[in-house]
Amino acid sequence: MSTENTITVTLSQVAKMIDHSLLHPTMTDADTLAGLRIARDHNVATACVKPYMIELAKKELAGTDVLVCPVIGFPHGNSATEIKVQEATAAAQVGGQEIDMVVNIGKVLGRDWEYVAREIDEVNRAVMHHGAILKVIFENDYLQAEHIIRLCEICTELKVAFVKTSTGYGFVKQMDGSYNYLGATVSDIKLMRKNSGSKVQIKAAGGVRTLDDLLHVRSLGVTRIGATATVAILDEARKRGIGHEPMTVTFKPMQEKVGGY
Repeated sequence: MSTENTITVTLSQVAKMIDHSLLHPTMTDADTLAGLRIARDHNVATACVKPYMIELAKKELAGTDVLVCPVIGFPHGNSATEIKVQEATAAAQVGGQEIDMVVNIGKVLGRDWEYVAREIDEVNRAVMHHGAILKVIFENDYLQAEHIIRLCEICTELKVAFVKTSTGYGFVKQMDGSYNYLGATVSDIKLMRKNSGSKVQIKAAGGVRTLDDLLHVRSLGVTRIGATATVAILDEARKRGIGHEPMTVTFKPMQEKVGGY
């Protein structure tokens, strides 16, 4: 078998790359409960939930090693720093073990790096104080390479656990006039891996919808993805024979996506 576009994985490794996303604004409590059962039954890494659902998630996931991952300042990142700190602190205190926070995108675009760094630092310190870790969401669809690189440098300096590509809700006007988002792109993932320290992990979110997508981004150094297609991804893994023992599989590379802000 050619080593090009191949990777060796187990089913558990695939599952533990997934943050099962339960963040759509129309989701009811019943929808979230059903999603938490999926996260539990498939033994993924985390269930990514809205902050008000932390208590329910903690209850439903009790007795498993699936973590609770609330989002902060989601999806636009525009809350005042002190509110983000309070929200993140409250989330960690009641059981949020991994916290996904959106940067202040306007401040990033305005290159107010002192503000951006201070905010990330304050939130990171707050969640770590309560035993949680922080993932910093960049929302790359709005950014240029220079912004992504500087954010990676800041997060490395501040010893943030993860940098994350997108919320999955960063809709921008595309070249064809429609509003959509690219989410995790191959070029952005490579840029983030290159410019982040070795101890900073990468989370790809938005548009990682298939097993092939997951395997490709894993080959690029991604250790976590945000996904709603968890069941389809893991069902496909089983169909391909991925199980408890390491197996080398071929994947179809993600096509590079092109859009514009």
